[in-house]
Amino acid sequence: MSGVVNPPESVYSRLTKEEVHAQKPQRYMSKYRPTVVLEEKSTKRPMRTMGPAKVEVPSPENFLKKHSKEPKVPEKAQCSKEHTCTVKKADVPAQTDRPLMGIHTKRDFVQTATAVTMKPQLTSVDTRHGHRQLLETSGLVPKYIKKKHYGEVPEYLQQRKEDERRAQEEYEDFVKEQRERGAMKRLSDQERQATLEGLKKTWDELHREYQGLSFVTDNLRKKSHRDQLEVAMKNLENDMDLFKRFKTIYIPNN
Repeated sequence: MSGVVNPPESVYSRLTKEEVHAQKPQRYMSKYRPTVVLEEKSTKRPMRTMGPAKVEVPSPENFLKKHSKEPKVPEKAQCSKEHTCTVKKADVPAQTDRPLMGIHTKRDFVQTATAVTMKPQLTSVDTRHGHRQLLETSGLVPKYIKKKHYGEVPEYLQQRKEDERRAQEEYEDFVKEQRERGAMKRLSDQERQATLEGLKKTWDELHREYQGLSFVTDNLRKKSHRDQLEVAMKNLENDMDLFKRFKTIYIPNN
């Protein structure tokens, strides 16, 4: 056969070769394994999944019978003539028998006649499910208007009113003393009204000037002038509000 090359013969090919077995490394074993096994055995509950080891097998004679679980009526005791089971009740009185007279019950008749009848407690039902509460504590009974001090001003309000009156008197005395010394002067109604009119006139002039400003503030001077007018108008508005709210105004003489 052409194309097949046979290996050359050699003496070494006749020798038997020893099989070399690869040794596997020893399997890892944790040093805590005995402790874990002991702990698992000590904490494991007996009969956890398989049930008790021995169960008492029911006897074939105690099988479930028909109607054995139905409730049973206690049987009547059969008594002989010599031994009676119960005390014999008295006979029913005949129609011709006369009733017994002079028998009184435990309840005294006089005490029963003079006793006051108990009245039912008044209640108020406030839900459609029948929830009710006592009418006296429900707030629907006008019992507070019958109190002795109803409608009177509380003491703390009287004390507060007295403190305010005393503070007002002290302030008026202080103002009067300062006015007598000449340090303060009270504006009359005409002077207050004239001052208010002057403030309104000044505000109108500033407002007219403010309305005449250019809409476009393209430089710093125009913007500064607009801000000054706004501040001056705001101050005048505060002063006019002060003169309108207070009728009595004091000013220093100097």
